[in-house]
Amino acid sequence: MSALSLMTMSTIDAQETDSLVVLPKENYLAPYAIDTIPTDDRFLRIVLYDNNTWEYLEIERPQIEEDDFAEEWNNEKVHAYKGISMDDIPEEDNILLTDSLHPYHCPLKGIVRSGYKWRRRRPHKGVDIPLITGTPIRAAFDGKVRVVMKTRQTGGYGNLIVIRHPNGLETYYGHLSVHKVKENDIVKAGEIIGLGGNTGRSTGPHLHFETRYMGQAFDPERIFNFQTGELRDSIFTFKKHYLSIYSHYGMTEQESKDASKRIMYKVKSGDNLGSIAKKYGTTVANICKLNKISTKKTLRVGQNLIVR
Repeated sequence: MSALSLMTMSTIDAQETDSLVVLPKENYLAPYAIDTIPTDDRFLRIVLYDNNTWEYLEIERPQIEEDDFAEEWNNEKVHAYKGISMDDIPEEDNILLTDSLHPYHCPLKGIVRSGYKWRRRRPHKGVDIPLITGTPIRAAFDGKVRVVMKTRQTGGYGNLIVIRHPNGLETYYGHLSVHKVKENDIVKAGEIIGLGGNTGRSTGPHLHFETRYMGQAFDPERIFNFQTGELRDSIFTFKKHYLSIYSHYGMTEQESKDASKRIMYKVKSGDNLGSIAKKYGTTVANICKLNKISTKKTLRVGQNLIVR
């Protein structure tokens, strides 16, 4: 552990060089901290001094009320909000992300290689950021750890941590190699909660990061600029149409609303573009445009198509 420099220095009898002040040890007005020891309390440490004395050091605790976590709390399920329907979700809500009392930290700064979108026949409800295995992953905001699970419990997420935040959001951290926190721990924004890895359904080491509101995912790039590590804004105006897998950061309001109304169809045996278009009152040309495919495309049973 790194030593804490808590000493108070006196300039009496100090020897000065061009860039260094050398202070005789007898002129220290306080003992020198040589080590810290953790306790059962995450926000309390024992500081050891070079004169064989010690004292407690209290670390600032996040301003969190237990009532913030009462609704739909569950340590045993990845997704907890089973009692919430889409009808329960407001059309719009202002969510405080940061101010003088509420810090933030980008979980991992880097380039998003795979975003919030439909991918390989299933929705990809977060962002993927490449990393070197063992890279520290940090809590995005102050919060309470709801889930700490291994790959056998989460499937595609691999080793996973889910944190619920007082602002109403939950953040997901997937494919970890190591967990650094436990269920029900209170964590601070920027605290290292795990190490990045390649567990679960993964083709290489990366962080899979999700942001969810009342259990429903939306594009994390609406909140974070992952390349700079900065928030887009201190207050995030959530809109219900953001919950569509087709609604992405960078869209206009109208584009997002239009995208949220899209209808997906799973191709069945005997289907063709003409029969699907007729069923949904659209045209083959429109289906091809929405899916960026040719009118001569051979459909595959089980394939998902945007039809409207």
